[in-house]
Amino acid sequence: MFPTPRVLSLAVASAGFVLAGSGDGATARERLSFYGTPGLVDMPTAGVLPDGSLALTTAHYSPVTRNTLAFQITPRILGTFRYSAQGRLEFAGQDYYDRSFDLHFLLREEEGYWPAIALGLRDFGGTGIYSGEYLVASKHITPRFRVTGGIGWGRFAGRGTFDNPLGVFSESLETRPESSTRTGQFSAKQWFRGPAALFGGVEWAVSDQLTFVAEYSSDLYELESQIAMDAPSSAYNFGLTYAFRNGVDLSAYYLYGNAIGISASYVIDPNRPRSQGGQEAGPPTLLPRNTVAAQSWNLRQATAPTVPANAARDALEARLAAQSIRLLGYERRGDTLYAEVESERFNARAQEAGRTFRLMANTAHPSVETFALTLSNNGQRQTTITLSRRDLEALETDLEGGWHLLARSDIRDSVSTPRPREVTGAYPKFSWTLAPYLTTSLFDPDEPLRYAAGARLSAAYSPRPGLTFAGQLSQPAVNTIGESTRTSNSVLPHVRSDATLYAQGTDLRLDYATAEYMFRPGKDLFGRVSVGYLEAMFGGVSGELLWYPLNSRLALGVEINYAVQREFDQGLSFQDYSVWTGHASAYYDLGKGYKGQIDAGRYLAGDWGATFTLSRQFNNGFTVGAFATFTDVSYDDFGEGSFDKGIFIEVPLAWIIGRPTLRTVNQTLRPVLRDGGARLNVRNRLYDTVSPYRGAAVAASWGKFLR
Repeated sequence: MFPTPRVLSLAVASAGFVLAGSGDGATARERLSFYGTPGLVDMPTAGVLPDGSLALTTAHYSPVTRNTLAFQITPRILGTFRYSAQGRLEFAGQDYYDRSFDLHFLLREEEGYWPAIALGLRDFGGTGIYSGEYLVASKHITPRFRVTGGIGWGRFAGRGTFDNPLGVFSESLETRPESSTRTGQFSAKQWFRGPAALFGGVEWAVSDQLTFVAEYSSDLYELESQIAMDAPSSAYNFGLTYAFRNGVDLSAYYLYGNAIGISASYVIDPNRPRSQGGQEAGPPTLLPRNTVAAQSWNLRQATAPTVPANAARDALEARLAAQSIRLLGYERRGDTLYAEVESERFNARAQEAGRTFRLMANTAHPSVETFALTLSNNGQRQTTITLSRRDLEALETDLEGGWHLLARSDIRDSVSTPRPREVTGAYPKFSWTLAPYLTTSLFDPDEPLRYAAGARLSAAYSPRPGLTFAGQLSQPAVNTIGESTRTSNSVLPHVRSDATLYAQGTDLRLDYATAEYMFRPGKDLFGRVSVGYLEAMFGGVSGELLWYPLNSRLALGVEINYAVQREFDQGLSFQDYSVWTGHASAYYDLGKGYKGQIDAGRYLAGDWGATFTLSRQFNNGFTVGAFATFTDVSYDDFGEGSFDKGIFIEVPLAWIIGRPTLRTVNQTLRPVLRDGGARLNVRNRLYDTVSPYRGAAVAASWGKFLR
């Protein structure tokens, strides 16, 4: 007969099935547990977050602190990265820091008599401290009352254990082998093996903001009790959560019969900008053709049609400049007006095109019937959109005019269209910025957060289309990254593991200084050549070729580099290490914002292998992704972490401030930086610069054409 605690959790789970018929769907948002995933306190539920949500959680009870980033990858799959301190944070150097990854799969949604059912892997690729697997069911008895019950293995099988019920399929499942893997390797041979235990709990939404939780926990916290924590005296945990309307949840808990804990979580929906859009100036009003005909430069054309339309071009150039759009080319051929532009502000290509087309119509002679607009980036012609002037006039005020215009537009590769005459004054172009900067370094075991801050000067000079000389200088004012005492123990060439040596000191440093040429060798082909100080640690020469048909989901690329290692002071000198490195790449648009990428080739340390990347990009440019690199370097030679992996987030600044801008905020969460699988950091790699201009991306942004 089961002990009483287990009877309680089993009864709670059973109640969900018996009373299922009385429950409706949940009205409150999903709570996040101490582990930063849908759950009670420690134990998981079968809940998920809204599709695409990004959740940040910090939770603390002495002496444990957990910081978690969770992303709802698909409506049914939740991925989690967690960084935990198994000791008191204020005593740096005496704590045990841990990195872990989770996956949570929703097997069945709550419906009718059926509860929601989920399966999960906790800490499946970390040190194994939190390693455990579970199968859990959750059911609403009423819209405000939900019960949860589950069975767990590994860490979840600490209290009230019994023989693994999966043992009926194989005796090997009855024993959980000891972990013999290094940090960062998958522990698949342990999954769902060994003794099991039951857990469960309830959630009661007292109001729309306040929720009470109670759970029976099967976790004994054996490791934490050995380090600094008092051993749990109770299996029951209780908590209260208050949900603010801005997405923040604050929780307080009574834990393990002898501890108090607190947590805060914040759920971000990338589909909902932090600031309402449309805060920029409205689009120019489309003028009637007879009004345009009365403008001075068009009157001149009416009396002398052979006179060059420089005045009309100048008027268009000035009006585009007010929209932060550069006019690079302009030419009239018969009844067609060709223009080439480059946006310095709009991150939605359709919005850039929509405003340009209006201004072309507001300045062009009434006899012009067709507009052919080429969108360029870094002086490299990308895509040409051709639109009838009559269609633009007829659909400007139509309720669905934007989408009708998309259907009537001709979008093609710019190589297939004539290049308009270059506008006088478009080149040479010089730009510069001087701004403060902040750089962070995460997950140093001695100090989890290090940073450098100071002033940064960037400049670029383009004497002709596609050719750019660019450089950046940084002057740190505060620099704790360089204070790290960790030294590399890598057996591989130190291509990345000496990062601390590059960060030491507060002297002026040259981040990069390059000559770059972007060109179009043919239809659907894009090229780039870069030479100079390519990044903080390496200089050399980099060449790249990309094949990317306009409406294709597939793009293929090849890159080859000769890289020489720079001196640690990031000045002009080089060390004696050099390497040929390069990759063949395949990019595939999986649909609904998901993109897959494979880069196979040779890395900076001379190792051969491949990097696999999966990302999800929303229409507003908000991007979340993960990558993993596997090479011929053994796990032992790679060192801590076993292989290179990480999570990256790219947030358009427009999403935050509500106004168009090309600037973004980027962060890569890499558990550990080693030498294996290290790739050269080259600016303006082609796929990222080209993909926003291809057919599917332009169409995806078409909702902003009339804005």
